Amino acid sequence: MNDIAYIRSKVSQEIFDYQILGDCLRKYRKPRDRIQRLIASKDIVRIRKGLYVFAEPYRKQAIILEQLANLIHGPSYVSLETALSFHGLIPERVITITSVTGGRSREFNTPFGVFTYRHLSPARYAVGAILETRAEIPFLIASAEKALADKIWMDKRFPGKSLKDFGAYLEDDLRIDREALNALDAKRLAAIGKAYGSMKINNLLGFLRKLRRSSDA
Repeated sequence: MNDIAYIRSKVSQEIFDYQILGDCLRKYRKPRDRIQRLIASKDIVRIRKGLYVFAEPYRKQAIILEQLANLIHGPSYVSLETALSFHGLIPERVITITSVTGGRSREFNTPFGVFTYRHLSPARYAVGAILETRAEIPFLIASAEKALADKIWMDKRFPGKSLKDFGAYLEDDLRIDREALNALDAKRLAAIGKAYGSMKINNLLGFLRKLRRSSDA
């Protein structure tokens, strides 16, 4: 059995790290050289230092980009436009995978696209992540409420100083449907607002409360 066939028989996941790969190749005196050969022969794909996936002919299922985002740089979870798209709040298919992180901001260009990570303070990072699955693969992603708060906080083009500014921004710029805004969870929003401690996010919450009251009237 050749190297890639042996590794595939031992590794159940599509994404794996150097420790797993090294363990499969421990019979060799220089496992790093064998890894370089596997990359050169395009049997495995290097995502970043120490992180790999099987090349397409050897995959048992598609690569889940949200899971990959969690693993490229951490601690992190998918948020901002990617999470808004995942939850169906914005209509666009997002190309760049965006995440928030408790570490420093980073960007990685990979064979699967660009993965960006935006820093949040510990208090703001700690609230709003949920566990979701795609094709039975679990990954961490911001709730719809947290993704929206993160997007508004990070968007320096939008000052958000007045409640009246949010209608055009949310419905025209981001193209979020009013019904989707009304469906956001009030308790989650309150917890996120408390963690953020920001007038900009407080204004978002105030606008959403006002919108809900007008819809109920």
